[in-house]
Amino acid sequence: MRIYPAIDIMSGKVVRLTRGKKESATLYGDPVEIARRFAPYISKIHVVDLDGAFTGEPKNLDVVFRIREETGVAIQVGGGFRSYESVERAYQLGVENVILSTAALNLDFLKLVTRDFAGITVSLDVKRGKLALKGWLEEAQVDFKETFEILRRYVRRFIYTSVEHDGALEGIQQLERFWSDEEMIYAGGVSSAEDVLRLKEVGFAGVIVGKAFYEQRLNLAELISKLGDESAG
Repeated sequence: MRIYPAIDIMSGKVVRLTRGKKESATLYGDPVEIARRFAPYISKIHVVDLDGAFTGEPKNLDVVFRIREETGVAIQVGGGFRSYESVERAYQLGVENVILSTAALNLDFLKLVTRDFAGITVSLDVKRGKLALKGWLEEAQVDFKETFEILRRYVRRFIYTSVEHDGALEGIQQLERFWSDEEMIYAGGVSSAEDVLRLKEVGFAGVIVGKAFYEQRLNLAELISKLGDESAG
C-alpha cells in the first residue's frame, strides 16, 4: 500500500478543510516547503487545487510546478480540471496524474483525455452514498457504485474520497471492496496507523493522508517503516 501525503492549496498556501467546507480552513504554510519535508520519504505527493475545485478551473498550477521542480517528487493533482486545455497544461508542467471528478461524468470528455494522456485518475467523492460534485458543493442524485461501473470502462485508477470523514480526524469509513483489479486509493479521515492497516486489508492500493500529518497524529517516516518500503508513494 502506498502513502500519498496531501497538500491542499488555497490562495497559494497549504490549508486543510473539514468535510470540504471553506469556513473550516486551517492554514499550514508554504506548499513547497511542506513538500520538501515529505520528499525524503515518498516518491509521489497528492495535490489539490482548492481554488480550482471551487471555481472550475485550476488556479495554482504555478505552485504545482514549483513543487515538482524543487523537490523532484511525482505529483498527482486534482481541482477544477474540467477542460482539455487545463489537463494538457498540467501534463506539460510534468504532473504524473491528473485527477478528474465532476468532469469525469462527461463521457465524451473522459474518452478524449484518456486517449491523449496517460495516468488519468478519477476521484469518486462520496457523500451519503452519492457523488459530490463541483468542489463538493453539489450532491448528485446518482449512486457512486453505478457511476463507477460506467467509468471503469475508461479508467483504471481511482480515488475513493469519503466527504463526510475528510479532514475530521475521526477515523475511516468502513467499506467493503466494490472494485476488481483497478487501482483504488482511499482518502478521508485517516487518523492512525490502524486505519491504514484496515484499508490495506480491504484491498486499497494506496491511502491519502493529510491532516493527521499536519496535526502530528501520524509520523510519515514511522508509518512507512511500519508498512514497508512499498508504501513510499
